[in-house]
Amino acid sequence: MKKKLNRLDNVIAQFDQALRTCTPGAQTGRRVSPAQKVDKDSPELDSKDLSHSAGLMRINHTGEVCAQALYNGQALTAKLGEVRTSMEEAAEEEIDHLDWCEERLTDLDSGPSMLNPLFYAMSFAIGAAAGLAGDKWSLGFVAETEKQVCNHLRDHLNDLPKEDQKSRAVLQQMIIDEEKHGKSAEEAGGAPLPEVISIAMTAVSRVMKLATYRF
Repeated sequence: MKKKLNRLDNVIAQFDQALRTCTPGAQTGRRVSPAQKVDKDSPELDSKDLSHSAGLMRINHTGEVCAQALYNGQALTAKLGEVRTSMEEAAEEEIDHLDWCEERLTDLDSGPSMLNPLFYAMSFAIGAAAGLAGDKWSLGFVAETEKQVCNHLRDHLNDLPKEDQKSRAVLQQMIIDEEKHGKSAEEAGGAPLPEVISIAMTAVSRVMKLATYRF
């Protein structure tokens, strides 16, 4: 049985989680990266494709940083215990994705975005606000977030260089996991979000993608 944390404990725990999420190498996934199952003799990428794949995977890595922040923010303010637990479990599963993207960036001679701390803070605030709005809206926000994440992961699958089978394997597994998280949120009682919020989320996502592709 977990010890119930007081307010100060929660603040310290959340700060620690933010540091570990935004510090390269500080988080270790539980599952082996799908990239490691790809034939080691697969074609090497030329400099142009290497740079493009790194840009796409940097976007995906920042997306996972944002997912960590959203789930942790919502877990902090969720009203029902089962919803809080669900958010915490989803955040744990997203650590695999964070680790896989970071590992792939290293393989591509690149690294995470310098803007990750900013996007973590923004996403945590949004997640906490969604939790305060009520659990059905918090769950609805998760479902809509995962839907949009899956859409952009599919776009990246189409945009990746054909030879980059390792990044492709990572994204394919991420899509499977994200779809599961979204479905779980809907089944737990997530309410459909107003269209204006969905549009705003898409706009913010586009800004994130443009900013982190190179930085």
